[in-house]
Amino acid sequence: MTNSDSVPHSRLDDVQGLSLGVFLCGFGLSLLTSAGLITGQTAGVAVILSYLTGYSFGVVFFVINLPFYALAWKRLGTEFTVKSLISVTLLSVVTDTIPRFIDIARIDPAFAAVGFGALVGIGLLAMFRHNGSLGGFGVIALMVQDTTGFRAGWVQLIFDAAVFGTALFLFPPSVVLYSLLGAVVLNLIIAINHRRDRYRAT
Repeated sequence: MTNSDSVPHSRLDDVQGLSLGVFLCGFGLSLLTSAGLITGQTAGVAVILSYLTGYSFGVVFFVINLPFYALAWKRLGTEFTVKSLISVTLLSVVTDTIPRFIDIARIDPAFAAVGFGALVGIGLLAMFRHNGSLGGFGVIALMVQDTTGFRAGWVQLIFDAAVFGTALFLFPPSVVLYSLLGAVVLNLIIAINHRRDRYRAT
């Protein structure tokens, strides 16, 4: 099926796709933080700040994303911005709610890193394919891909390098290395699978 023959998503399609994406990302972040790890992108900045300040990830993540909505609205349109705002708000709620339902007493850091990367990578793909995102640096990565063709996953890896470089001064090397594993898994999933020439959200 070519892009011109694709069937537009209904509102129900968007609701289930974005909801699934938010849930998978929230659960992946729960694995990550249960192991005391970090990640890249805006979520990584929020995780680091939540560890350092004691504020919940959900609150910090929501506040950090606020400046990116103006950029998203101007460059990517109202629909994308509204869906991203809703998704970020829901993720902030989900990440603060999941610990009420599941208590992870022990988790291997390597497993947490790979599980996080896989769950969040698939979750973000679901959101991208319904014209949404989790805001932040992901907005910039999608803009770069759409304007230059340079893959969003590789753009995010560049952002990640800056976040992890900073983390080396704040956390033990083992934490940063395991966290980097999760970021690589996540971004490889996006880089390999998120291609506009194969699938376009409508």
